[in-house]
Amino acid sequence: MRIAVFGVGAMGSIYAALLADAGHEVWAVDLWREHVEAINRLGLRVEGASGDRTVRSLRATQNPADVGTCDLYIIATKAAGVAAAAEAIAPLLGPDSLVLTIQNGLEVSERLARHLPSNRVLLGVAEGFGASMEGPGHAHHNAMKLIRIGEPGGGASARLERLAELWRHAGFQAQAFEDIDQLIWEKFLCNVTFSAPCTVFGCTVGVLMQTPEWWRIALSCTAEAHAVGRARGVTFGFDDPLAYVTDFGAKMPAARPSMLLDHLAGRASEIDAINGMVPLLGREAGIATPCNDVLTAVVRAREAAFAGVSDPKL
Repeated sequence: MRIAVFGVGAMGSIYAALLADAGHEVWAVDLWREHVEAINRLGLRVEGASGDRTVRSLRATQNPADVGTCDLYIIATKAAGVAAAAEAIAPLLGPDSLVLTIQNGLEVSERLARHLPSNRVLLGVAEGFGASMEGPGHAHHNAMKLIRIGEPGGGASARLERLAELWRHAGFQAQAFEDIDQLIWEKFLCNVTFSAPCTVFGCTVGVLMQTPEWWRIALSCTAEAHAVGRARGVTFGFDDPLAYVTDFGAKMPAARPSMLLDHLAGRASEIDAINGMVPLLGREAGIATPCNDVLTAVVRAREAAFAGVSDPKL
């Protein structure tokens, strides 16, 4: 297949490298000039959970127009970059092109619908999957468990199964799921539990869980998000959300959420799509979300300071 990966940061680099190494024609599209240049000059090195390889068959560009029409476009940007990627992809679509988006947070399909035909879009969830950038042209694959793919409106389809097989052939564990919305919300609870709390307290998942006063705050964030999901009609696959996120975190005590890594690098995070989404949806449902309110405000204030702005609303 001819594939383009939009957003070739840590996660996108893993997707691009393994798919290209499986024999597909893969384009890597990213705004990071040094990264693009390194890939074109030396190839993309990926080491860690999926092995150690340098893939030289990739072609990288900062200009989406270079890519042309592909069979599959994968959007692996941060949540804030989804709309721009979709807008860039729209004029490139062929009659059978599909777009798979894999992000943290909620309401991704709504952002895509402003630019892309809804029947071309599939949603993905990366579970137990971690990566980090070592430098331009070099990514470290920390962990990989499962890529889950679904139709935005739910249900099974032949194209879902074909796409899952494509990922499996490239070395990923991948499955098609009939209720992807449930899976997105279940991952969202984990993101809410660990992202802003680990970022505000500057700690790993394990340290957060071992510090009673911090962990109580994190679990309060979980409970608020779960209440909002239930109010919106989400069917969760568990009865106890606190036990669910506790079990999730216990499997990766050394992990540092991407939000924390963003702050350590002095850059803005996905706060609006994760903890910041809980108060927004909570107000719509008439549910108070005080813990997510406070942690979101702290994260936004820090990010305003990164940009040299004293008032985060400016």
